[in-house]
Amino acid sequence: MGRKVTVAVTTLNQWALDFEGNLNRILQSIQEAKELGALYRTGPELEICGYSCEDHFYEPDTYLHSWQVLAELLKSPTCKDMLIDVGMPVQHRNVLYNCRVAFLNKKILLIRPKMLLCEDGNYRESRWFSGWTKERQTEEYYLPRMITAITEQTTVPIGDAVIATKDTCIGFEICEELWNPQSRHIPLSLDGVEIISNGSGSYMELRKAYVTVDLVKSATFKSGGAYLFSNLRGCDGQRIYFNGCSCVAVNGDIVSRGQQFALHDVEVITATIDLEDIRSYRTKIRSRSHLAASNPPFPRITVDFALSDDEDVHLTISPPIEWQYLTPEEEIELGPACWLWDYLRRSGQGGFFLPLSGGVDSTSTACIVFSMCTQICDAIQKGESQVLYDVRKILCQSDYTPSDPMELCNRLLVTCYMATENSSQETKQRASQLASQIGSYHFPILIDAAVSAVIGIFTAATGFIPKFRANGGCPRQNLALQNIQARLRMVLSYLFAQLMLWVRGRPGGLLVLGSSNVDEALRGYMTKYDCSSADVNPIGGISKTDLKAFLQYAKNRFFLPSLSEILQAPPTAELEPLTDGQITQTDEQDMGMTYAELSEFGRLRKTQNCGPYSMFQKLVHSWSDKCTPHEVAEKVKHFFRCYAINRHKMTVLTPSYHAETYSPDDNRFDHRPFLYRVHWNWQFKAIDDAVAQMTKDKRGSSDRQVDSNQLSASTTNVNSHFMRGDRKGVLI
Repeated sequence: MGRKVTVAVTTLNQWALDFEGNLNRILQSIQEAKELGALYRTGPELEICGYSCEDHFYEPDTYLHSWQVLAELLKSPTCKDMLIDVGMPVQHRNVLYNCRVAFLNKKILLIRPKMLLCEDGNYRESRWFSGWTKERQTEEYYLPRMITAITEQTTVPIGDAVIATKDTCIGFEICEELWNPQSRHIPLSLDGVEIISNGSGSYMELRKAYVTVDLVKSATFKSGGAYLFSNLRGCDGQRIYFNGCSCVAVNGDIVSRGQQFALHDVEVITATIDLEDIRSYRTKIRSRSHLAASNPPFPRITVDFALSDDEDVHLTISPPIEWQYLTPEEEIELGPACWLWDYLRRSGQGGFFLPLSGGVDSTSTACIVFSMCTQICDAIQKGESQVLYDVRKILCQSDYTPSDPMELCNRLLVTCYMATENSSQETKQRASQLASQIGSYHFPILIDAAVSAVIGIFTAATGFIPKFRANGGCPRQNLALQNIQARLRMVLSYLFAQLMLWVRGRPGGLLVLGSSNVDEALRGYMTKYDCSSADVNPIGGISKTDLKAFLQYAKNRFFLPSLSEILQAPPTAELEPLTDGQITQTDEQDMGMTYAELSEFGRLRKTQNCGPYSMFQKLVHSWSDKCTPHEVAEKVKHFFRCYAINRHKMTVLTPSYHAETYSPDDNRFDHRPFLYRVHWNWQFKAIDDAVAQMTKDKRGSSDRQVDSNQLSASTTNVNSHFMRGDRKGVLI
């Protein structure tokens, strides 16, 4: 009797609606799994059509083409003698389901619909799909005729069931079912299911890779078994980046894992599992055995197939491994670079154009492109033929092979320093030095003539000449003159992006890169339709603090000494006149808050769902060592005023790589209004009343001696006043 089985989990870089490409990548993964000795292969969520089809899931074409791809898989000799499950959408009785379809030797065994849908963050699954609610039940699914012609089956079971082979039992979870408090792997394992596969579409956020790993390990720690987690990789046509990390866990230990970020489209990892280890582990947990004895059974789909071999003594069991997590700086180096690569090779463009100011943000963007070039060169050296093919296609040069990242960067990245009379020589020099160290095709330009022309048009029409504040102008004039410079940089960026490859004797155009960070978007510290407006923005979901840490890391990682000077310089927009040739304008002074404070405001607003009053209540304690209650109140009110005034800018925010939980991206992640009442009268009055109460309580405690009971009574928390409607507390 066999006891050892080899299973394969797959990481695929699929693309929404790319049915031909998706099919080829699935077939490649099956072939690789077979060559590695696996008899069971599982893959990521909705791998046939791509996860991010979104409203295309309403279109009958999406389901037709998905079935056509499945038909090709069923017919393919590559799939012979291997148990396979794939992810695809299925319509059953006029209801749309997100499903796994398991098949073997031209026979569909089971269609298993997703039972628990994901609605968090960037997920909106119930907009298109419904969850299967009939626990431990199956129904008959009538197959399309094109499938019946191949399988000779008219109907197949659809529902909450498991597959019983001659030697083991396989069950399914789909993505969110692992995260849910009532995960399906618990009742499955209690019913004797020994292998549980999960096809997932889980995207990355900074510092979050451990979450999935911990969940996968714990899924088998309490009740034993093998857990197969297959995840997507790539941008799939969206702001998010699916970050791989496919893995296999056995009895609470990770025994095999894939990469978090990589440029190759197909990655297959295998694990060899001893089924007797699972059975022994489970029987030793006596409380589990007692509970399992009364567990309601799942419908079993019996199949005359074995994953093990009677002569498997030569197979070596996969031992536990230690998961090495990337640092946030490494995640910034690799993730956005891979996202840019996907975007570039699928957009049909010839490279990137970046306005390089010599500041932290544009420098970070340039370094991420250089990281992309480094990864491309590394992949080509390792024999990744698809990467080399894509590079040659982008550059329209069929015999080209990059010699080093700098040489490739010169072909793929054009950088431009756009100076005005308000720009300093220091930032110009820093931009030039960085460009020479990463190899970008760089040039400086002066845009004063364009600025003067626009001002001249205004003056000719009105007879008025706007002035900077430093020259006696009012705040409105000062702001308008800054915005002219910023918006003209956007216009010129697109002009150069469209024509620079023509200048360099190459076909095609360039994608314009934005370089506004998540904190500036949150605060609205940007000009609408300025050079923050671009085609894509690789740092739009990353905080200023993390970008500085990334540059400190990149300085040594890529040997870029110019980054030291860039990190030491205070962030500035350089849109106001210089004083004796020196910068007087700084970002934090303009914003009225530090970048560190902005990050805290952002996390409280988004991840902890704080309005003005709740935010004040939290910060008045956490900032008590550096601010009085009155100062905290003023900072909170200033943030919410700025947030309300500038929220409309999020409606035109450049599509950005999603990396931060407090991203204010209006289009997908942050569904809040874009038009607010700026004064927040009710909320700010609540804060003012709370400050007054705290000041009164503090003054009273210093004027008299009280025992602990009296002190407790005299300093009743403002929240209790709020809850009972006490007029001495806050308005209700």
